[in-house]
Amino acid sequence: MIDPHDEAVIGAQLGRPPRSIHGIGHRCPCGNPDVVATEPRLEDGTPFPTTFYLTCPRAASMIGTLEASGLMKEMSDRLETDAELAAAYRAAHERYLAYRESIGRVPEIAGVSAGGMPQRVKCLHVLAGQSLAQGRGVNPLGDEVLDALGEFWAAGPCVRVEDGAPS
Repeated sequence: MIDPHDEAVIGAQLGRPPRSIHGIGHRCPCGNPDVVATEPRLEDGTPFPTTFYLTCPRAASMIGTLEASGLMKEMSDRLETDAELAAAYRAAHERYLAYRESIGRVPEIAGVSAGGMPQRVKCLHVLAGQSLAQGRGVNPLGDEVLDALGEFWAAGPCVRVEDGAPS
């Protein structure tokens, strides 16, 4: 069960009602949720492989800038030449799948994680979300994204919600 205040915060962060939240994956130091764990099948029956969904608009915007900088290609290139990094990234993929399977099994997305794992990098938001939700040391590239973001929460909460409505 998701706290109604958290649900209102997530809705304000996303600019729409949240869908199929399983739980809060991570809470920002400001107190707001910043990652939700999403059900692997949405209410309408659609398979949804993105288990760790980043909700903080400030972090998401900063990550969009990192993606536009070419960082995803650089990381993908490193996966091809650094066997240790590739092995750690594959292990992150396996941890992602295991967590999703603990929520529910959806045959249509079995073996498919998110963010391009395990072969390439195609979404830094997902990698950062996994690092926040499962902790540093699980996804080395997600950890690098978090390092690049710095203290994205330092300016205060990305949204404020009073009595269920954004303030």
